[in-house]
Amino acid sequence: MRAGLLQLSVGDVPAENVAPVRAAIRQAVAGGAGIVLTPEVTNCVSTSRKHQHEVLRDEANDPVLAMMREEAARAGIWLLAGSVVVKTDDPEGRFANRSLLITPEGQIAARYDKIHMFDVQVSESETYRESAAIRPGARAVLAQTPIGAIGMTVCYDLRFAALYRDLAQAGAQIITVPSAFSPVTGAAHWETLLRARAIETGCYVLAPAQTGTHPHSTGRSRETWGHALAVAPWGEVLADAGREPSVIYADLDLDAVTDARQRIPALTHDRAYDLHRVDYENL
Repeated sequence: MRAGLLQLSVGDVPAENVAPVRAAIRQAVAGGAGIVLTPEVTNCVSTSRKHQHEVLRDEANDPVLAMMREEAARAGIWLLAGSVVVKTDDPEGRFANRSLLITPEGQIAARYDKIHMFDVQVSESETYRESAAIRPGARAVLAQTPIGAIGMTVCYDLRFAALYRDLAQAGAQIITVPSAFSPVTGAAHWETLLRARAIETGCYVLAPAQTGTHPHSTGRSRETWGHALAVAPWGEVLADAGREPSVIYADLDLDAVTDARQRIPALTHDRAYDLHRVDYENL
């Protein structure tokens, strides 16, 4: 199975993102991809909550998601809508940052709402408070498909290794990490974390990404790191998209998952332990 990972630089108007995302999907299909993966927030990159409330829709009415379902059915491929931000019934008016796995018939096979919220200050000028606008999910998702068992995660989840271990121990062979990483944390941590998650789990780790300075009609500008990556179960980088919008490919062989786990069967070596705290003042 060939995976095509999209690296995009979408703007803050969902209807205007339909055409470029469609073109990138078709490019991936022309390159032989049987599964195509799009980044986090494929439908809208915006820093303005007011603008989001004006342009975003619920899942059933999102134009970018509708297009992706059409393209999956047209090409007969699996398609991971890395995430779309959609309206919910949350009493505080918060959205869901939702990853959706779409079948070759255009049906939605699995939904995963991002669990971990990016509430950080990465520099003096760069602060994020994702939980103010996004309702966190509470359920990990493992999708059993004819092309493999796919564990679904999104962006900041990457820093929570226990989630990846749980997915792998539940049977995941491929873990998806669609992202819109910040340039500061991307330069410092992105590749290292992705390779670590692959090595720890013996999974393929597929991370499509947003990149560059995003077009915006309102609010402050947003910049993302890029470097969409595909990582093999032994930890080697199979493809790196760099900083420009593009499509990268990785040929997946699930025997490599079995081989990595046989060589280092760490997923079966868990042991219970107590945490003992020592206070030097009371020694």
